[in-house]
Amino acid sequence: MITGVVYLIHFSRAYKHARHYLGYSEHLDKRITDHLCGMGARLMEVVTAAKIEWKVSRTWSGDRTLERRLKNRKEAPALCPICSGAKALNRAKERSQ
Repeated sequence: MITGVVYLIHFSRAYKHARHYLGYSEHLDKRITDHLCGMGARLMEVVTAAKIEWKVSRTWSGDRTLERRLKNRKEAPALCPICSGAKALNRAKERSQ
């Protein structure tokens, strides 16, 4: 049973090598609020401290298995509509099946 949301955050500028954060939550609104406060994932904490703007660029209904599958692909820019445009919207579907 799918109980949560996998989400992709796009950074307005890179923090060292990172331009994206991919995460999972059963309570997305609360998790985003945590990220805005610099709590939760260490990367989001340092991005917030560095005053880097960010936005949720994409979400998928899913679980931690989907999150892990997407992270293991190591292609967040290809999944991000901000970076890759409309073609990104089909990429997760193509490979997740």
